[in-house]
Amino acid sequence: MRVSDPLSGRTIALCVTGSVAAYKAAILARILVRAGAKVLPVMTASGARFVGPVTLSGICGEPVASDMWDASFAGELHVSLAERADLVAIVPATADVLARLAQGRADDLVTALALCARCPVLAAPAMHPRMWGHPATQRNVADLAAQGRVVLVGPVEGEVASGEVGTGRMAEPEAIASAMAALFSPRDLSGMRVVVTAGPTLEDIDPVRFIGNRSSGKMGFAIAARAAARGADVTLVAGPVSLPSPAGVRRVDVRGAMSMRAALWEALGPDLSRADALVMAAAVADHRPANPSATKLKKGDEPSTLALVGNPDLLGEIGAARAGKRPVLVGFAVETGDQDALVAYGRRKLAEKRVDLVVANQASDSFDRDDNRATLVTEGPPEALPAIPKTRLADVVLDRVKALLRLQAH
Repeated sequence: MRVSDPLSGRTIALCVTGSVAAYKAAILARILVRAGAKVLPVMTASGARFVGPVTLSGICGEPVASDMWDASFAGELHVSLAERADLVAIVPATADVLARLAQGRADDLVTALALCARCPVLAAPAMHPRMWGHPATQRNVADLAAQGRVVLVGPVEGEVASGEVGTGRMAEPEAIASAMAALFSPRDLSGMRVVVTAGPTLEDIDPVRFIGNRSSGKMGFAIAARAAARGADVTLVAGPVSLPSPAGVRRVDVRGAMSMRAALWEALGPDLSRADALVMAAAVADHRPANPSATKLKKGDEPSTLALVGNPDLLGEIGAARAGKRPVLVGFAVETGDQDALVAYGRRKLAEKRVDLVVANQASDSFDRDDNRATLVTEGPPEALPAIPKTRLADVVLDRVKALLRLQAH
C-alpha cells in the first residue's frame, strides 16, 4: 500500500536567519527530507554564524545559497529559487527579517526571494519576548497579516536563550513541519468535528509516585495535527506528555483515567452529538490505586501490596451509549503477541466495544517511535500496513473515518 505525505515531492526553500534558534532549522530540514521533500537551503550571513552551511548542505543534499552575487549559481538566484520552490520557509525569522518583509525590502537573498515568490511564504518568528512584544514588531506582524503574503507559525511561550520566559520562543520543528504540511493538504475534512485522545494516563499512588505506561502520545498528536490540517474542528484530550500542541487544535490536558473520562464526555456531549468521530489513541490505564495517599509514603511505610480498583472502560462506555453510527469510533489495540493474536484481539475489541475500526499494533512497533507498523481491523479482512511515519498512518486512519462517514450519509 502506498501512503504519501503532503510534503512528499514538494520543493521547499528553507531560509535560515540569524537567531540562536537557527540550530532547529537543521532538525526541521531532516524532518522535511524524511518526508520526501526537496529542501533548498538558503542562509543569511548572520544565519551562518549560528549554523554551519556545511551542516545544512549535508542534511539537504543541496548547496547552500547565501549570496545573490554567487557566480556558482546560474542566472538571478532569487528568481530561480522562487521559480523552483513550492514553499519559501524562513526558519527562524528574526525581528529584523519580519520588519523587512513587511516593508517589502529586498536587501539580501532571503527577502529578495520572499518578495519574488509566487508560492506561499511561511515564517517562524524567534526573538526575545520584549522584541516580540514591541509595538514596532506588532505593527510589522499586523502589516504582514493585512498583506496576506506571509503565514506565521508561532512564536510560542517558553524559555528563550537568555533564560527568560515569555512569548518569543520559536515553534518546535515538528509543529513547523505540520504547518507546512497543512498548506499542501486537501481541506477534505472541513466541517467534521473530531475528538482525539492521546498519551498515557498516570494513576497516582501518592504525590510523588504513580502507575503509568510507555505511551508517548505521538500517534494521537499526529492524528490531531493531520485532522486539523485537513480542515476538521479538532479537540485533543491529552494525557501527561511533553509534546507541543498541534496548530489549530483545541487541547485539554488531563492526568488520570477519571479526568480523561470527564474531559471526553464534555467534548462529546451527553448524547455524543458534539462530535462526528472519536479516535481513541490514548493508552488508558486499566487500574488505579484504591487509596491514593495525600502525602508522600515514607520508606518503610509503603504497603507490601498495592490495592487497585478498575478504571472505567472509556471507549466501551461510549460504544455502549452510541444509539446509531455517530460518532464514528476508532480504537487502538497494543499487543505483544504474534500477528494472529494481534488480529484476534483487535476483532474482539471491535465487537466488545462496538467500534467501527481498530488500529492494532505491536508494542515494540509503536511506543515512543516516530513510525508505526499497524494492522487495520474491521468486519472485513484485516489490512496489514508497512512501517510508515505516524503522520502518514494518521492520514490512513482519517481516510477510513471519512469513508465511514460518507457511507452513513447514504
